[in-house]
Amino acid sequence: MVELQVTNSPFNQEQVELLNRLIPTLTDGQRLWLGGYIAAFQAGVATAPQTGLALQAEPVPAAGAPVVSREVTVLYGSQTGNSIGLSKKIAKKLEEQGLQVSLSSMGDFKPNGLKKIENLLIVVSTHGEGEPPDNAISFHEFLNSKRAPKLDGLRYSILALGDTSYEFFCQTGKDFDKRLQELGGTALVPRVDCDVDFDEPAAEWMNDVLASLSSTSAATGTVSSEAITAAVSSGESEFNRTHPFKAEVLENLNLNGRGSDRETRHIELSLEGSNLDYEPGDSLGVFPENHPRLVDELIAAMDWKADERVTVNKNGDQLSVYEALLRHYEITAVTKPVVEQLAKLNPESGLAALLADDSEFRNVMNSCDLLDLVQDYSLKGINAGAFLAVLRKIPARLYSIASSSKSFPDEVHLTVRTVRYEARGRERYGVCSVHLAERIQAGDTLPVYIQHNPNFKLPQNPDTPIIMVGPGTGVAPFRAFLGEREEIGAEGKAWLFYGDQHFSTDFLYQTEWQRWLKDGVLTKMDVAFSRDTEQKVYVQHRMLEHSKELYQWLQEGASIYICGDEKKMAHDVHAALITILQQEGGLSPEQAADYMTRLQHEKRYQRDVY
Repeated sequence: MVELQVTNSPFNQEQVELLNRLIPTLTDGQRLWLGGYIAAFQAGVATAPQTGLALQAEPVPAAGAPVVSREVTVLYGSQTGNSIGLSKKIAKKLEEQGLQVSLSSMGDFKPNGLKKIENLLIVVSTHGEGEPPDNAISFHEFLNSKRAPKLDGLRYSILALGDTSYEFFCQTGKDFDKRLQELGGTALVPRVDCDVDFDEPAAEWMNDVLASLSSTSAATGTVSSEAITAAVSSGESEFNRTHPFKAEVLENLNLNGRGSDRETRHIELSLEGSNLDYEPGDSLGVFPENHPRLVDELIAAMDWKADERVTVNKNGDQLSVYEALLRHYEITAVTKPVVEQLAKLNPESGLAALLADDSEFRNVMNSCDLLDLVQDYSLKGINAGAFLAVLRKIPARLYSIASSSKSFPDEVHLTVRTVRYEARGRERYGVCSVHLAERIQAGDTLPVYIQHNPNFKLPQNPDTPIIMVGPGTGVAPFRAFLGEREEIGAEGKAWLFYGDQHFSTDFLYQTEWQRWLKDGVLTKMDVAFSRDTEQKVYVQHRMLEHSKELYQWLQEGASIYICGDEKKMAHDVHAALITILQQEGGLSPEQAADYMTRLQHEKRYQRDVY
């Protein structure tokens, strides 16, 4: 770009200096907006005090400028609810710009209408190992099928949500971007990939989109990262993901019996005074602390001083190295952005070669923590301030809520399986689960927030039958479901499939299920304890044993819910349902798959899997 001078422009020296400082800092979207603003100003748009721009007449595009459609479609694909909140925020801001907005879940959107759309915004998360979330599966399949239309007139942009500690970071967003380009679409603004701390990049993306789409309309302000937080936070409470509530621990019990190989904590927390509200199916975000032993070992390996002060955020707040590693930074996961920055800090470490070897880097991501990386690549010598500055903040852990607020006002309950294992001669810990199991007692406090999940909700009609499949800690939300249905006097039948290792030691909440069976809140319960028989029996086997009755429930309009392990259990249960539809309903494999898709569209097949 040629620098402006008094001699090559119509501006005086002061204006030239201001423009030369401003223009290089602008994003593509901001430059587009500025061009539209100047054209609109000439056409009769005047500024209004404090509120930005007030439209006095319909703005007229500059001569030769393309006519921008004032209709925008916003589609979201979401598993836990973040994409929904962000989509609602961008839709609201676009409507404030005077644009006509259509907001929809990908699961509810009719993909044949795609060829009629001129402006498309997609907000989508990535689930599991690079897979689309449940309500985006059908749209994803359509786009990648031969039925997908040419989209030469489409302008689009994508906000992708993900987690850099996973191999297929933001893969679903990348898939959509690649496919829309192949079909002829052009990017309105470039795709933005967000890590777990998504507020700032999401706000920047929204502002670029708003600037681009409003180049022929009046602007009504920008989006801040605080507004993003508010968009995905809960209700009217002041507490959210960036401002968690310190909830007092009321109870912390081990649900497993003596002799069990497992430890499952039942945690009861007080929400009194928080104004936080939740519904069955929602999750609780908990900010954990790293294990003190791992913190000590990392400090020793790097030869840092534990009490050295380091800056931990943009506000300039400082903590000791020990406190920063204990409570502020993630040290148990190795992510690509962190390794890239550490490679720059120590070019001789060999990290650059690691990054160049995809297979080896995937192995490191899946098996190593930060201490392993420091020891394997001799990173000792990087000062604490520089090293910690490249780490990401410790993310909250989401747990399915195991209580109904109608049953336990001002309380929230969790069911957490403790994770411990040994690798490379060193004991490893599930960050949050071991924090809760070993270092949290009644009277302590935990920083928490509510994560609403509209994709996992009881039927609106309390008379609707429900089928719940939740082995292990996957049973947590169903304790909330039944507690809620008991309180509201629901008449609908309820059937629970539950499984774990041993009946005698691992039957979580046994007395509560028995009481609900006696009182009629729970109609039927089938259990599978895999280690009590020679041949391992799981929940999907119990479902197949009762295939005729289960199919009859589905025919009667039952909704089915799956919670727990995504990698194996959820796939096995889905396969069992397909088999039942073929066996009892006489459907072909294709018809059975269509039946399941239809259940998803009708919100009668919902999953909370992880």
